[in-house]
Amino acid sequence: MKSIRELYRIGTGPSSSHTMGPRHAAQIFLDRNRGADKIEVTLYGSLAATGKGHLTDVAILDTLQPYTKTEIIWQPTIFLPFHPNGMKFRALDTTGRELDTWTVYSIGGGELAEEGADRSASGDVYGMNTMTEILEWCERTGKSYWEYVEECEGPEIWEYLAEVWKTMSSAVERGLDREGVLPGPLNLRRRAATYHVRASGYKSNLQSRGLVFAYALAVSEENASGGEIVTAPTCGSCGVVPAVLYHLKKSRDFSDARIYRALATAGLVGNIAKHNASISGAEAGCQAEVGVACAMAAAAANQLFGGSPAQIEYAAEMGLEHHLGMTCDPVCGMVQIPCIERNAYAAARALDANLYSAFTDGGHRVSYDRVVEVMKQTGHDLPSIYKETGEGGLARTWEAPK
Repeated sequence: MKSIRELYRIGTGPSSSHTMGPRHAAQIFLDRNRGADKIEVTLYGSLAATGKGHLTDVAILDTLQPYTKTEIIWQPTIFLPFHPNGMKFRALDTTGRELDTWTVYSIGGGELAEEGADRSASGDVYGMNTMTEILEWCERTGKSYWEYVEECEGPEIWEYLAEVWKTMSSAVERGLDREGVLPGPLNLRRRAATYHVRASGYKSNLQSRGLVFAYALAVSEENASGGEIVTAPTCGSCGVVPAVLYHLKKSRDFSDARIYRALATAGLVGNIAKHNASISGAEAGCQAEVGVACAMAAAAANQLFGGSPAQIEYAAEMGLEHHLGMTCDPVCGMVQIPCIERNAYAAARALDANLYSAFTDGGHRVSYDRVVEVMKQTGHDLPSIYKETGEGGLARTWEAPK
């Protein structure tokens, strides 16, 4: 598996696969074709189907247009075989002669891959790729998941995770302070500030849940408005992990060092899903985004509360298992409905998974690795209309208010 730096990417929303990935691809192609008179970009499949709502065209044009003429061609009904989020870049001279061409894919979490590339091999820093292997290592050595991360990544990973946590916390706090309407045709009002105020009026149990909702909404609304967030594992699911960790930090006064270790464990859980299945909504539905985020947050919470490696694995397993089959059907192709609400619900569900696991000894029948395997197969079986194309589910039935 690759570094968790590849999972936790600091950037701007609203979409890691539709915004961050295409922006990065455009910059790479521009850097090798600075003399081109024109760059033509063809977007395929899910990338084209919901690209305008996800601001894919804005990300590409902002990168290329200051330097060269740019044309974007939309091909939402053509799905290239390697991945649903395909892009083809063509550099042309003044006569229209092709200077360079590049087909690349945005495979989730802001990561790019070329066709035929082994997505599981290059840049590996982890020797073990399954939770079962790592759990056995923990039980054999007496160490925890975060210690395995440190052994593989080196001590410098803590400095990076400190920056990740700073960015996550800032996104929560900015989102709580902002009000008004999110950009786009849905005219969706920000709700984080209202939830935060209302939560203070409830007794402790309901207040706790209301605050978690508020924190998740805050980050997700920041993402929807193009603010700076951390992919965890994606932009569309970026509110879950920060909400859980920010709430536990504020309510239980956990030290920053313990939060960083929880982030390391969460990153390992997300990495396993990314390596062995997918974190791309276009490839496997929202189960791969919000479901994996819930598993990450559940594992992080369980570690903070002193869970054993087996209990942490069980919390992660439940976080993903109970999101199996979740479709990716963004209304108007925007990362707003149902995405923002799903982040809030998944944050609460992560805390439930942590609590459920804490009442057990960690023993259970279905492993996290097995659920990841099932998630991959389920994503494969889902029709394309439920995988970020905006053609099915809520995206199809919604009508704009008159």
